[in-house]
Amino acid sequence: MKSSKYKDLKFYSKKQVQEITQDLDEIIVIPVNRTFEGVNRVYSFTEMTEILRKADKIASGICGCKRKYENCEAPRDGCISLDTVADAYLENEPSTEREISIEKALELLQKSHEAGLVHISYTMKDDEKPGLICSCCPCCCHTLGSLIRNGTHPKMLTSKYIANNDEGLCIRCGKCVDRCAFNAREIVDDVLVYNDSMCFGCGLCVSTCPENAISLVPRDV
Repeated sequence: MKSSKYKDLKFYSKKQVQEITQDLDEIIVIPVNRTFEGVNRVYSFTEMTEILRKADKIASGICGCKRKYENCEAPRDGCISLDTVADAYLENEPSTEREISIEKALELLQKSHEAGLVHISYTMKDDEKPGLICSCCPCCCHTLGSLIRNGTHPKMLTSKYIANNDEGLCIRCGKCVDRCAFNAREIVDDVLVYNDSMCFGCGLCVSTCPENAISLVPRDV
């Protein structure tokens, strides 16, 4: 189902999104007569913390999507590159990237999470080590925004975790509904309706629930 929530905001045209996707596909072509499958993977706050702590080098860059469209006031410096990818970005001239400490990286992660951003990386299937992780919002970012606007995110995103609700604890306050970037939740006749096929385990609902009624559990498939 397409989302009309962001229809009146400035955003990438269909042609621009196609060009960005084409550029990404060209970057990962490896001429060795083998097929590599890329996926857009969503990470939870806990997963991101572990990824950052295991990295040898971390760099932070300015998000071009948020800088271009400014549809929200979310942090602009939440795009994180790691290890060899960080080296490559830091060597580019001119570059908005800067090397940061693990402490600074965790601080940026916390701010991004509090602002409701979703951590996404385009990786090879079964590759657990991302090189570039974007902190995305649906209102500005070309990947997350395009998928949600067109209702294709259930087919194009993957994650290790999914949210689980404790109905006995839920007070139906609606805070998780407002917090969910994927439109997986709504309140209907004072009942929380949760579509788990639209959930990608980012954990934004978990940290905002006042009754601790939501937790992340491993995805079955």
